[in-house]
Amino acid sequence: MRIVFDWTMERWRGRAAGRNPTGRFESIDRTPEESAATGERAPTEYRADQARSILVLNQSPDIPFEVSLNPYRGCEHGCVYCYARPYHAYLGLSSGLDFETRIFYKEDAAALLGKEFSRKGYQPRPIAIAGVTDPYQPAERNLRITRSILALCLEFRHPVTLITKSALILRDLDILSKLGHMGLVHCYVSLTSLDADLVRSMEPRASSPARRLQSIAALAAAAVPVGVMVAPVIPGLNDEELERILDAARRAGARSAGTILLRLPHELREIFDEWLVRNYPERRDRVWRLIESARDGNRTDSRWGLRMTGTGHFARLLNGRFMHCVRRLQFVPALPPLREDLFRKPGGDQPDLFQATGEERFAVQD
Repeated sequence: MRIVFDWTMERWRGRAAGRNPTGRFESIDRTPEESAATGERAPTEYRADQARSILVLNQSPDIPFEVSLNPYRGCEHGCVYCYARPYHAYLGLSSGLDFETRIFYKEDAAALLGKEFSRKGYQPRPIAIAGVTDPYQPAERNLRITRSILALCLEFRHPVTLITKSALILRDLDILSKLGHMGLVHCYVSLTSLDADLVRSMEPRASSPARRLQSIAALAAAAVPVGVMVAPVIPGLNDEELERILDAARRAGARSAGTILLRLPHELREIFDEWLVRNYPERRDRVWRLIESARDGNRTDSRWGLRMTGTGHFARLLNGRFMHCVRRLQFVPALPPLREDLFRKPGGDQPDLFQATGEERFAVQD
């Protein structure tokens, strides 16, 4: 039997979700009521996540990596459109405000990864840090879990990729630069809009567009291969900025570019709609009409091969605009392949890893 109770909807300052919709695995229905109370702060709770393993194997053909690692579950950036929100349901929590305020951190991530690297017969493959939530969300400033993982990858000479919306990545430029010189790292910066007001509304605790462009420039200057992800493209909201975003990222130093159409699995449709009503009511009907036109009349599409790109005239037009801009700006199709042949287990008997050039030897010793 499901219990129903009233839940007061607060419009929390600095948060994208206006409420906590019922998770699909919960036995309690949360029926929201409008409240006159606004502007309150919702505190963030941090909880240690005692993980037994750290690496996740990808089975989706839509995702360009085989192995991923997520230092955090939940994300304080609070992006209203984040497809990772429904993962909080597996913790018995809501995809709404809970996702932004109840953050689980894997304090033993580096130790678990070190054990994996040291396992007999381990074969290195590029690890994508943050296939789900951002590795440089606010908690990382003090917890430094992502930094410890990068330091371990440098010690073992292991290839790694990152994607983030945070300028905090520049704190780790010392490690990233060394990895970059050895061909062991790719970084992508996610840039959804150049409109600071829009970004503040839909990504309330992520870095501003200007700071993200500065991050791209600093990474490129430090010889770290860097790309830009224009993701998600939200029809009727930020799709008109596509060319401007790509142009700004290219001028900042991004070498590669990617894009993903908005995805709204499970409870996320309800969260996103509530945000539209609250922030852009005049655009709501048009946004949903365009989304449905790119999803065969639906508001989401979970089919592999289509969920990232969409279908129909609007989706084809969007993809055509993206490809034309990529060619015009001379983005490369992909960043240089990451090296897997440098992997070593510190302290063991290792052959001379660098026999090609003095530049490579310098990169390791520096």
